[in-house]
Amino acid sequence: MFAAAVTVTAGSIPAAAQETIIKFSLDFKFEGPSAPFLLPLDKGYYKAEGLNVTIDSASGSLEPITRVASGTYDMGFGDINSLIKFRDANPGTPIKAVFMVYNKPPFAVVGRKSRGVSKPKDLEGKKLGAPAPDGAYAQWPIFVEANGIDASKVTIENVGFPVREPMLAAGQVDAITGFSFSSFINLKDRGVAVDDISVLLMADYGVNLYGNAIIVNPKFAADHPKAVQGFIKAFLKGLNETIKDPAAAVDSVLKRNDVAKKPTELERLNMALKDNIVTAETKANGYGGVDAARFAKAVDQIGLTYKWKGTKPTMADIFDASYLPPEKDRKF
Repeated sequence: MFAAAVTVTAGSIPAAAQETIIKFSLDFKFEGPSAPFLLPLDKGYYKAEGLNVTIDSASGSLEPITRVASGTYDMGFGDINSLIKFRDANPGTPIKAVFMVYNKPPFAVVGRKSRGVSKPKDLEGKKLGAPAPDGAYAQWPIFVEANGIDASKVTIENVGFPVREPMLAAGQVDAITGFSFSSFINLKDRGVAVDDISVLLMADYGVNLYGNAIIVNPKFAADHPKAVQGFIKAFLKGLNETIKDPAAAVDSVLKRNDVAKKPTELERLNMALKDNIVTAETKANGYGGVDAARFAKAVDQIGLTYKWKGTKPTMADIFDASYLPPEKDRKF
């Protein structure tokens, strides 16, 4: 019995050794929109690609970028606009995006009509709660420029992520920056009436950017190109299943978040799918890719409020499409 046990254990070592370890960073907590990443973990899709994947939460859209840039994480899910600025400020760290998840970004200013905030110009004379590392707040200068807001008339209060929605619910601020599906659902969950919540989705108010993408450390990508391809293949399978059956997919979130409620996280996931992932562009062209002309316009818009330290980046500098499956395999 002992000899047989030793034989089985020894025989399993080479298979385990062949698995490529990937440390992956999400952009925030385990919430509804993280389901497409977590479902493949629970169903063994990453493992089927020869990968040993661990997925961790983060404190905001900037953290996965710094984690992947430092090499403490191999891959992550972060805001491509913040990545563009990070690359410009840190030219020696050429991390790239390899799969566009949020074709339309969820950046939003979320206010309360009872506090006098229904449209962008209403923010003048008001107090805006904005976490410094928030991906939506990073686009505030573009939102200001696009909507003719006098920023000197807006009081910005640097608030932490955990108190952002509670402060708005309590009337301590008049509006906040955040991701639409997170802030709206959190406010509703705290008892704020739906008809009192005004969601100003920046993409509907002149901010023509892409959103969050899967990013990869350049050394890891060079050393393990097949692993990057395998991760994307498994993720795409999980995304497809999530779109087909969100109610089942969100269970992968609930098992990692003890305080999450299924109706809340399912609504959050459905908002992300409808507003950010399943767009007219992705229906036409497939998921994961980037349109060169649109990307160039987005870079120009970033340049309206951001001074480039180096040469203005091109799409090839930021996005590497070589790991994507063929377009026909990215259409559902």
